[in-house]
Amino acid sequence: MGPHPAVAAIRLAVRRVLHDILIDHKPPPGESSPLVLVACSGGADSMALASALAFEAPKLGIRAGGITVDHGLQSGSDLRADDVVGRLVELGMAPVESLAVTVGRDGGPEAAARDARYAALDAAAERHGAVAILLGHTRDDQAETVLLGLARGSGIRSLSGMAAVSGAGGRYRRPFLHLDRQTARKACMVQSLPVWDDPHNADPAYTRSRLRHEGLPALEKALGKGVVEALARTAQLSRDDADALDAWAGQAEASVRDAAGLLECAKLYALPPAVRRRILRRAAIEAGAPAGSLFARHIEEVDRLITGWRGQGAINLPGKVVAQRQGGRLVIRQG
Repeated sequence: MGPHPAVAAIRLAVRRVLHDILIDHKPPPGESSPLVLVACSGGADSMALASALAFEAPKLGIRAGGITVDHGLQSGSDLRADDVVGRLVELGMAPVESLAVTVGRDGGPEAAARDARYAALDAAAERHGAVAILLGHTRDDQAETVLLGLARGSGIRSLSGMAAVSGAGGRYRRPFLHLDRQTARKACMVQSLPVWDDPHNADPAYTRSRLRHEGLPALEKALGKGVVEALARTAQLSRDDADALDAWAGQAEASVRDAAGLLECAKLYALPPAVRRRILRRAAIEAGAPAGSLFARHIEEVDRLITGWRGQGAINLPGKVVAQRQGGRLVIRQG
């Protein structure tokens, strides 16, 4: 008799991702097996992922390790992190590590925690020589991300949600983007894996928590079941479109610069808005504007220097970057 369908589903998802990782990182003869880490909070999604990685990795000649991040935002978080470390060790993982981080204030509590977490994971991957880190984001998480992007008016790239592969060199892999949260929870239950439910996930002070417990249920009540699946499908379609537009912008950028490398306003004006704004965004980031702080409204203001020129002054952008029109050229530089 085979494993429970939920367990089979998560193992298959992980097996496919590990095969992809081996294609990208097959070790030369005589070198040690590649190391894949799982980022584990102790919740159902990441515990299901950890158990599947521990089961599948040895069969493919891959070493499996685990990292848990202690954000220090709750009383006893260090004890919770130690407990997660113990569970990962019991699964047979090595290395296993708990990382304490300091969460700043930039971008709000959720964004600041995310930034601190990814910085710690990146450092751990470098320190241990890991070829990839698996993340337990599910189809439900993807649907929430799409809705948050839609509410912020952030454009098609935000609507594309989380990528299955992201980070430098494809470091981050998300095997569960096509699986729902209940499948992961069921897999933990039938394997008797203890899980920890983060109280922040039910705290209405957090936007994503309100969306999860109030917004999505209201949408399903109004529109019927299938909203999560539809939003996840929208993410993939949006990602395909955004990738195509990014490629177009990359090819078009050289054609709208003069011999000195400055952007020519007349040539920018002739481009489709979606392509032109991508070029403007890239130029602002290259000048020093932090990508995470550069919003659609900033790019729209810069775009008006091209499409609605009335002699207006310079536009101030995040990172002390200034955009201004000078003699038919668009100059974007540190102020």
